[in-house]
Amino acid sequence: MDETTTAPRRALGTSGLKVSVAALGGNVFGPPRLDQQQTTEVISAALDLGVDFVDVADVYGQGHAEELLGVALRGRREQMTIATKFNLRALGEEPVQAYVRTQAEQSLRRLGSDYIDLYQLHLPRDGVDMAEVLKALGDLITEGKVRAIGACNFAAWRLAESAAIARELGVPGFSTVQNYYHVMSRQLEIEVGPYCQRAGLGILPYHPLAGGFLTGKYREGSPPPSGSRGATGSRMVESMLTRDRFETLARLTDLAEGAGRSVGQLALAWLADQPGVSAVIAGVSSIDQLRSNVAACAWTLDASISAAIDDLIEPGRVHSPESPPYLP
Repeated sequence: MDETTTAPRRALGTSGLKVSVAALGGNVFGPPRLDQQQTTEVISAALDLGVDFVDVADVYGQGHAEELLGVALRGRREQMTIATKFNLRALGEEPVQAYVRTQAEQSLRRLGSDYIDLYQLHLPRDGVDMAEVLKALGDLITEGKVRAIGACNFAAWRLAESAAIARELGVPGFSTVQNYYHVMSRQLEIEVGPYCQRAGLGILPYHPLAGGFLTGKYREGSPPPSGSRGATGSRMVESMLTRDRFETLARLTDLAEGAGRSVGQLALAWLADQPGVSAVIAGVSSIDQLRSNVAACAWTLDASISAAIDDLIEPGRVHSPESPPYLP
């Protein structure tokens, strides 16, 4: 069973925005995945299916993903909630506030938009004054260039520290956190998840299918499929290609097939069902994949399936000593 439906909607953390639970990952926009025409077709299909939340970053294709998205949304920008990201890796002697503003203005130019719905700090960087970062983001919100802000790859203590700084400064704090999280890598549930539930932050899991491992495309003892993340040497995928994880995948596949679904749909539906999750971000290479993802995020798991997954994969389980984050 793979019925296409309209994507359900939820609050995006404390932002005041509502978005589709099925979110579109923009790291596929641009070579070698989707060209401009394909990107536009995917965006059009997404909007037709009720998917109105897309996530990109300034580093995806060195800004090319933002550009392709901007072109795809010409004349219909208001229909899509755009999340993008900036990072602090290139920060030198320039004042922090000036640097953050420059990154935002460059993304706005590439997107062809005068505002960003959710502007996210891609990675924390020790030694950078978070107060200066939050002041700059607060100014962008005041000016209407940014509607809400989020963090990525933050531990719970960083989220709590940032919230305290924002309160002291009287500026908006983070509304969301985007961290590595999927059914076979559940360490987020130890501290970040409970913090987000208490503080009201929306959780945005990335790599929900573990680079495609949770779709069943990888086979034990066989080389990774051509064009897959595994074929390009992804550390994330490599960490999944072990005997015990293939055995766990086989049991998840049995659960999914018993419900008339694919194992990939089970993985997405499980994430959408977790406390505090606002949306599940997944890239697609075809409109059929998009339809499947929408159907998955609209699937309410039976309690017996959820219990079986908890028996199989312990809540809070850390799947790999390399987790997280994984950089592009």
